Amino acid sequence: MAKILIVEDNALNIKLFCDLLAAHGHEPEAVTDSRNAIDAARQFSPDLVITDIQLPHVSGLDLIRMIRKDEDLSGVPIMAVTAYSTAEDEERIRGAGAQAYVSKPISVVRFAETVDQLLKDSSQDETAAVVDDPANDVADGPGPDEAGGEEEA
Repeated sequence: MAKILIVEDNALNIKLFCDLLAAHGHEPEAVTDSRNAIDAARQFSPDLVITDIQLPHVSGLDLIRMIRKDEDLSGVPIMAVTAYSTAEDEERIRGAGAQAYVSKPISVVRFAETVDQLLKDSSQDETAAVVDDPANDVADGPGPDEAGGEEEA
């Protein structure tokens, strides 16, 4: 189960996203005012952020940029959901820092698949970070059966 923050100002979209995510075993949390999204994300510690692009007050593009600059949130994957659907729009959205882009009206299947893929990619990145962590390196020295190693008693 993943914690997923949804930033969306449309009540019908919020209900659809929350119901769909909950049906897939996730814990959705909705924020309707983008001005509160960063604080909500810090408190909720999401595994994924889903944001609309056309939001009042703070646009989805600005919100994505703010998340990418935030020390606590910069590694959280972001999925943009928007009515913008040109190649240029997708380029701007990805350029701001979103890993995925789904255009409205959404395909429920594509939405769910994109969420699952982002969560899978994110967990693989965390595993890779742990594997690549120098703190996990074992000192390279002789083993018990090698010259200079301890002998069995």
